[in-house]
Amino acid sequence: MSPTIWQFSKRAITLKSSAIREILKVTERPDVISFAGGLPSPSSFPVKKIKQAVDDIFNSEDALHALQYGPTEGYQPLRTWIIDTINHREKLQLTVDNVLIVTGSQQALDLLGKALIDHGTKILVETPTYLGGLQTFTQYDPQYIAIDSDRYGLNPDLLTDEDARTASFLYTIPNFQNPTGRRLSLARRQKLAEKAIKNALLLVEDDPYGELDYQGQRLPSLISYAPNNTVYLGSFSKILAPGMRLGYIIGPTALISKLVQLKQAADLHTPSFTQYIAYEVIKDGYLLEHIPNIRKLYQHRCQFMLQQLEKYMPKTVHWNKPEGGMFIWVELPEHINTTELLTLAVNHQVAFVPGESFFANNPKRNYLRLAFVTVSEEQIEQGIKTLASLIK
Repeated sequence: MSPTIWQFSKRAITLKSSAIREILKVTERPDVISFAGGLPSPSSFPVKKIKQAVDDIFNSEDALHALQYGPTEGYQPLRTWIIDTINHREKLQLTVDNVLIVTGSQQALDLLGKALIDHGTKILVETPTYLGGLQTFTQYDPQYIAIDSDRYGLNPDLLTDEDARTASFLYTIPNFQNPTGRRLSLARRQKLAEKAIKNALLLVEDDPYGELDYQGQRLPSLISYAPNNTVYLGSFSKILAPGMRLGYIIGPTALISKLVQLKQAADLHTPSFTQYIAYEVIKDGYLLEHIPNIRKLYQHRCQFMLQQLEKYMPKTVHWNKPEGGMFIWVELPEHINTTELLTLAVNHQVAFVPGESFFANNPKRNYLRLAFVTVSEEQIEQGIKTLASLIK
């Protein structure tokens, strides 16, 4: 092979492989019981409904439009549906100009990083936080300020006015957070919004799991308390299908306009075809009957895993009891390194995500994340039993 004739940029050199993607490679092995990937259950995918939507599009005058280039901002009927839904739910009066369709909410994080982070820019994150968010933001070389969390989520009392005034934004997942499964309490939502308004702090509210409340009782979003200080990120990955790669950003028009310019440089626009399909599926209220089925399935799987943890784990191991979402956060004794435990577990055909990847600063190595929605009850019991025996 000839010698390399190019030189990587400093940004490219500092990039590291995503722990998520590396773990997903392990989950492709049929012999591995995987509690690792944060994947929605394939049994929740509305295959027949999506197929019917595709047929309806191809049998209509929209067929050629769906296969053509589209506006960077996104398909207008889909944007209108999104903003009408948010306005009704959060009691807001936003317009379609506040909405940008993106290629999965992961692209939303990347566009925000490009728009808001320079070398050394201070950004605030909860601890722990979504490792995909950290991976995205890190390539723009920010200074992380980590805000501690507890069972009720991020603690606004630990956010100083000085940090709030000098940070570019605060990134948070208030609903059934990845990785902890925690939900930010109502009182803390109100306090965080008040602090953001007081200090002119931008809140980046990432909400892929909000509809997965097992009881169907959503708490008000941060954007409802501080609409001028909040960028809201939504996704169809967990309520339709992740392969469609559809997400959206809701925010102030000045910011949305800049993000549109950045998206034009990245990929011109989110695929028209998947936008048309999603709108065809949801336009007549289908999600009202579809989402409760997902909640019921996920709640059942969650309760079963909690029962198995209680049955098999030693008393020195602790975990949360989620009210929604897809994850259980497990704390092991401090002397156990869960990254080392993963290697041992994979050799015994069980996979999970080690906790250290979810910390911006000062990683804690005795935590792990369990995802429960893509595994059967039989696999859950066998996997937890095996994992518990390794921990013991």
